[in-house]
Amino acid sequence: MIDPDHLRKEIHEKASSISTLEELFQLKSAVLGRKGKLTHYLRSLGQLPIEDRKRLGSQLNALKEELESLFIQKERELEEKKIKESLTKERVDVTLPGIKFHFGGRHPLIQVWEEIEDAFLSLGFDIYESPEVEWERYNFGALNIPPDHPARDMWDTFYITEKMLLRTHTSPGQIRCMEEQKPPIKAIMPGLCYRHEAVDATHMDVFLQIEGLVVDRDISFADLKGTLELFVSLIFGPDRKTMFVPSYFPFTEPSAELLIFWEGSKGNSSHGGEWLEVLGCGQVHPQVLRNVGIDPRVYSGFAFGLGVERITMLKYNIPEIRLFMENDLRFLEQFK
Repeated sequence: MIDPDHLRKEIHEKASSISTLEELFQLKSAVLGRKGKLTHYLRSLGQLPIEDRKRLGSQLNALKEELESLFIQKERELEEKKIKESLTKERVDVTLPGIKFHFGGRHPLIQVWEEIEDAFLSLGFDIYESPEVEWERYNFGALNIPPDHPARDMWDTFYITEKMLLRTHTSPGQIRCMEEQKPPIKAIMPGLCYRHEAVDATHMDVFLQIEGLVVDRDISFADLKGTLELFVSLIFGPDRKTMFVPSYFPFTEPSAELLIFWEGSKGNSSHGGEWLEVLGCGQVHPQVLRNVGIDPRVYSGFAFGLGVERITMLKYNIPEIRLFMENDLRFLEQFK
């Protein structure tokens, strides 16, 4: 028998004893759900006489609205209760010391990289970027390193195809820059390089390199020497002694290495000091200029290349190149 008053009393009593949202949702489903008690009553009205159907239908619909409001109000009460309990449990003791946040810093290689770029930008150089995946012509051929040249063994690298490889130096950027721009050219080419080398204290198979190129009329070795000596003073200080010694690179002629004098053998006061190599350099080889369509009878130039890791190790007296890649906070936090 359908009795709306009895159902109302029953639901109100159960709702008053509910203490959790889960219990409330279960009661709501048992009353108003598809198989709920009130839903069942409403579906049963069609079996009653028309007079009872009208009377009970009105009562049951009014009860449905009443219970829906009851459940909404009860849900609000339980949610507020839950929030209050949560706030009580999570109450902060303002007398406790604060939480210390640890902030990261820029990697020492990035710091020195940007310092080197800033130094050359202040000398009027532009920055030219080139691909890390390079064609054999740009990496070797156009740089006066033909297929049978022994220098290819020095720059052994990772080949993707017979004609495509990961660049061994940023010198391909010099070729691309000279093909795209007409003299005067004054630019540096920074980026990652790759070589198939055994990793040890001073060698990595992936490293950062910055090369520079100047091409114009009447560019001499004196221009190269003055530029690099000024660069050394900006990076290592104005009193740093420099020396150029003869060397060999296929793409420069004459070629040289720039050395700086390091007092106390890299900071060790037990020694008087020593000359340390910083970078390689030289006058751009005439054949390289011809390879890019520049007449060496009209234009000349100089080029240089330096390893960012090498400069950073010298600047901060770091004995081991692998420290840059190990993510050891004891090492990295010294450069914040």
